[in-house]
Amino acid sequence: MDSSKRPHSPYSSPRNPPRQSPSPGPTQASISMKVGRCSSDTFALTNYLFVSPKDFSPNVRYVIIDDQFVFSIKLDDNQSPRLIGTTMMHRRWASLSLNQEVSVAPYDPAYESPYHYLGKIELEVGFHRKHQDSKEHFDTDEMSRIFCQSFNGQIFSNGQHLIFDFHGVNLTIVIKNILHVIDSSELQRNFTGENLSSQEILRSGMRGILTPQTGIHWTKDADSSIRLQGSSKSTASNAIIQPDFKFEDMGIGGLDTEFSAIFRRAFASRIFPPSLVEKLGIQHVKGILLYGPPGTGKTLMARQIGKMLNAREPKIVNGPEILNKYVGQSEENIRKLFAEAEKEYKAKAEDSGLHIIIFDELDAICKQRGGKSDGTGVGDSVVNQLLAKMDGVEQLNNILIIGMTNRLDLIDEALLRPGRLEVHMEIGLPDENGRLQILNIHTSKMRQNDIMDSDVDLEELASLTKNFSGAEINGLVKSASSFAFNRHVKVGTLAGVTPDMENMKVNRNDFLAALDEVHPAFGVSDEELQQCVHNEIIKFSSNIERILSDGQLYIDQVRKSSRTPLVSVLLHGPPGCGKTALAATMAMSSEFPFIKLISPESMVGYSESAKMNAINKVFNDSYKSPLSVIVIDNIERLLDWVPIGPRFSNSVLQTLLVLLKKRPPKERRLLIFATTNERSVLEQMNMSDCFNSEIYVPNIVELSFVDFVLEELALFNDDERNRALGALQQDGFNLNIGIKKLLMIIEMSRQDVDKVDKFVSTIMGL
Repeated sequence: MDSSKRPHSPYSSPRNPPRQSPSPGPTQASISMKVGRCSSDTFALTNYLFVSPKDFSPNVRYVIIDDQFVFSIKLDDNQSPRLIGTTMMHRRWASLSLNQEVSVAPYDPAYESPYHYLGKIELEVGFHRKHQDSKEHFDTDEMSRIFCQSFNGQIFSNGQHLIFDFHGVNLTIVIKNILHVIDSSELQRNFTGENLSSQEILRSGMRGILTPQTGIHWTKDADSSIRLQGSSKSTASNAIIQPDFKFEDMGIGGLDTEFSAIFRRAFASRIFPPSLVEKLGIQHVKGILLYGPPGTGKTLMARQIGKMLNAREPKIVNGPEILNKYVGQSEENIRKLFAEAEKEYKAKAEDSGLHIIIFDELDAICKQRGGKSDGTGVGDSVVNQLLAKMDGVEQLNNILIIGMTNRLDLIDEALLRPGRLEVHMEIGLPDENGRLQILNIHTSKMRQNDIMDSDVDLEELASLTKNFSGAEINGLVKSASSFAFNRHVKVGTLAGVTPDMENMKVNRNDFLAALDEVHPAFGVSDEELQQCVHNEIIKFSSNIERILSDGQLYIDQVRKSSRTPLVSVLLHGPPGCGKTALAATMAMSSEFPFIKLISPESMVGYSESAKMNAINKVFNDSYKSPLSVIVIDNIERLLDWVPIGPRFSNSVLQTLLVLLKKRPPKERRLLIFATTNERSVLEQMNMSDCFNSEIYVPNIVELSFVDFVLEELALFNDDERNRALGALQQDGFNLNIGIKKLLMIIEMSRQDVDKVDKFVSTIMGL
C-alpha cells in the first residue's frame, strides 16, 4: 500500500507525524535475551524497554516477553546486544529477575486485528516513595493530559506498573482496569466525523494503545496519602468495590433484598468522590448490625462483604476474644482494633482508606449496661470503650463496624443509635425463592459434575423445606449425599465400596430420606404433636365434626385475612374429653411452617423465670415465620394452679396475658390453640378475655357414641357389643365419660377373658 494513501495513525497530530505502522507479521523470530537494567536512570520515567539496534529493526515498536507480557521498546546505542534494559517496575509486573534468560519476540497489534486503542482506562495512583506525604491536591484533569502526552502510542496491559513524573513528583501508576477499547477502523471513522454507536465502543480488553483521546479514571492507592481533585469524570473515591467483583459470585442465596438495603445504606455514599459527599455535609454509615436466627447467613454475608470491598483485610473478632482476666486489658483490646484507623485518619482525613472490623457474637461483649451482677464491671467498661471509639469526641469517618448477633434484645441500646450501629438488618429465614437459590448454590458442584440424578426437582425441595435456614439446607444436602454414599458401601463391611461407585448419583429418594433426618429448628414439633394424637381422632358425634370444621375456619382466617393476624382459641371441657388431641390435630392440619407445643410436661422442674423465658422464646420464634401455630396445653398446670390454697404463679400468668394479646410483626400471622380443664379459674384470673373464641369439648353422654367407638375399635363382635350396650341401659345410670377414659377401659377389657363383663362393670363403677 502506498504510504501516501495510508490513513494517519489515530494518535498522530500535525506536530507529531505518524510513525510507520508495524508490518502485518513479525519482522523476525523470537530471540533469547538477558534481563538487565536501563543504561540511564532518566529512562525509567519513559516506561520503555531499551534494546540494542543490533537486536531489533527500527520498525519494531512492541515486543512480547515469554509470550505473555507486552512492552513498548526504544532503541539505545548504549544498550549491549542481547541485553534488555528494564526498570524495577517492569520487573515487578512481569516477575522478572536480573540476568534471567527470557524469550523476546516482536509484537504486532495487528494480530488482534483490528488494532485496539484504549478508549477508557482506570489508573490507581500513589506516591512512588512509600512514606511520602503532601498536603497538595493533585488535579486529575491535568494529570490525564500530561500522562497521555508522556506515554502517547505506548501499549498498556491490565495490572501493568510504571512511574509517572508529574511536576517533579514521581508517582506509581497501576493499570487497574481497561474499561473500553476501540478498534482502529472505528477510531478512524471518529476522526472523519462519523458517530460511533455505544455497542461499537463499549468493549473491554486486556491491552491497548494509549492515545490523546483516551479517557482516564483515577483512583487513589488505599495505602497512599496522595490527595486527588478534579472533575467527577476523572476522579473517583477510594474505589471500595473490587472492579471485577460480581454479586452472583457471593454465594449468598435468598438475601438479595437485604444485601441491596445494606449496600444502599452503608456503601453507596462511599463510591462517590469525597468532595461530593462533603458538599452534602453527611458522614458515612459507620456500623451495620446483622441479627436473626442461627444459620441464616449472617456470618457468611459479613465474610463476603469483606471480599467484595477493595479495602484492607477486615479484622474479624469473636466477641469473647475481647474479654481478658487482667484489669483494663479488655478495654485495651478494643482500643487496639481502632488504633490503625485512628492513625491514618489523623494523617489523611477523608482520603483515608476504609477499615472494616467484624464482630461475631456481639452480644457476648455488648450486653445492656448495669445488667450484670458479677461485680467486676468489665462488661460495662467494654461497652463504654466501644461507644467512645465508634462515635466519641474524636470521630472517625474511615471505619465500618459489622456486628452479628442472634439476640438483638441483649445489645445495649446506646450502641444501636444512628452514628454507631445504625443499620439494623434482620437476616431471617429464607422464603421459597430464597431456599431455591440456596439449594442451587449447595448442589451446583453436583450438577456440574453430573452426580445429581435427573429426578431431583429443586423447586419441589424448596417447597418441602419450609422454615429451613441456609445452614439447615446445607445439612440436608450433606445428609442426602450420605444416603447416596451408603448405597455404594459393600454389604458386611464398612471399609470397602462397590465397584460401580463411579456411577453414584444423588437421587430424589436420598433427599426425601434426608428430610426425615434433618429438621428445622424453627419448624414443627412433629414428635410431640404426634404423641398428643396417639390414638387418632374418633368422630363419634357431630360435635367432633363441628369442632374440627370450626378449627379449619380459624386456620383459613389466619392464612387469608389481613385484618386478623392474631387469632386465639380456647378449648375447654372436662378432663379426658380430647381437647389436647383436637388442638394438636387442628394445628397439624394447618400445614403451617411453624407449629410448636407448650406443655407442662416439657417444663417439669423449671423455675418461674425459666418457664417465662421458655414461653417467651416460643412466641419470639413464631414471629420469625410468616405463618405459625402455637398449642398451649393445660394452662392451669403451666400456672401452677391448685385448688388447695389456692395458689398460682403470677409471673407466668402475666407473661401469658401479655403474649396472648401481642400482635405479631408486620407480614407475620399467628394462630393459638389453648386447652384448659378449669375455665372458671381462667375467668377469675381475667385470662378468658385474652381469647377471641372458645370451643366447648363435651364428654360422651350417649350410648350411641359408645356404640360408635366400640365398633370403630372392634373390641366386640356384634352380639357382644349389643349385650354390653344392653347392660348399660339401666335405669338411673347416667353416662358421662371422657373419650380418653373410654379408650383406656376398652384396651383394658381387651385383655380380660370375659371382655363384656369387664367393660360393663368398669363403666358402671365410675
